[in-house]
Order: sequence, then structure tokens, then C-alpha cells
Amino acid sequence: MNEKLTIALTKGRILKETLPLLASVGIVPLDDIGSSRKLVFETNRNDLQLVILRGTDVPTYVRYGAADMGVVGKDILMEHGSEGLYEPLDLGIARCRLMTAGPLGWQHIGARIRVATKFVNITREYFSRQGVHADLIKLYGAMELAPMMNLADLIVDIVDTGNTLRANGMEPLEEIAAISSRLVVNKAAMRSRYTAISQIIEELTAVVKEGEDAPA
Repeated sequence: MNEKLTIALTKGRILKETLPLLASVGIVPLDDIGSSRKLVFETNRNDLQLVILRGTDVPTYVRYGAADMGVVGKDILMEHGSEGLYEPLDLGIARCRLMTAGPLGWQHIGARIRVATKFVNITREYFSRQGVHADLIKLYGAMELAPMMNLADLIVDIVDTGNTLRANGMEPLEEIAAISSRLVVNKAAMRSRYTAISQIIEELTAVVKEGEDAPA
């Protein structure tokens, strides 16, 4: 077992919002993550390192014990499952919404609809609950293009400001889930490294609560 505690972080917006949280509990990378091409970063703590990953890979690294802990969006956990993981804390960062969206004024006509998304499992379950027969088309980006090119009727995607939808003649329709980033922990690591991990969880919990209680 790696003697150092390893925390897997999601690159991009989540990383930018995670680093200040970690700094507030005394965990600071020794190198500038934003300008470095490295993937593994030593920190000011000799017993702890950070690894930077794609969001979809964070649960896998934590599940199989390559990382002890991780930070990942709830959408990834919903889509790919959280088996083998504890999810002890909602960090309250990188907030957004997972939504259906369609062309302005879109109306459901006919027995079937085509939906483009990268969240195929969530989308299948959602439309099944609605009693709607949806043919799913998996895409990895530029979802807004699918209705414009008559590839799909609707999309299911992450919506933040909604500006991209509006710029492409679309509008958000129904919210499937409110999304934020979660702290996840490997179940075996939680038992074998309980003291170190629980201390980090407690410190982060206090910081998150302090942020929630702060006046707007």
C-alpha cells in the first residue's frame, strides 16, 4: 500500500474550486497545478499527495484503491455508480443542474423521442419514470448541435448559466438533478486509514458549514 494518502481531483472547474477548500484545511500542492503538466503533485504534507484526473476516472481510481479519496461531480456518480465508495460530504462547489433541453417552443409529438446525451444511464431512467419512450444517442460534446442538425429532438446535459443553450436557439426544460461536487472515499481505506481520512472529512465539513452559514 502507498504510504502516502492519495486524493484524486477532477480537472477543470471542479479543480479550481477544490484547491481553495483544501488550502483552508492546510493541504497545498508544492507546484502550480494550473501551469504544470504533471499529474501527481506532492503537497506541503509529507503524508499526502494529489493526483489530477478526468472526472469520469476519479471514482474508478478511488473504487480500486489507487486513490484513497476523491472529489467528483454528483453527475458522474449518478451515471457510473458509486459501488465501493463512501460519499461522506457534499462540498457544495461547482454547482449546476442536469436538465433536459430543446429548441425554443418544442412540443412532444408522437410516441417516441430521440435524446442526445452523454448521460445515457441517467437519461434512460429519467424518461422511463416519465413513461416516455426515448431513443438515446450517445454524444460526448456539442450537445446543442444535435437538435439543430435533426439528429435528436432533445438533449440531456449539464446547465450552468444557460447561455450556450440560448445562443443556439434552445432552452432548458426539466431539471433532472441538482449537481455539486462530492467527496468520495474508498471503503477499505476508510477502515485501514480511518484516523487520517476522518480528520480530513471533519475539517472539510467544518469549512463547508462555515461557508453555508456565512451571510450572503
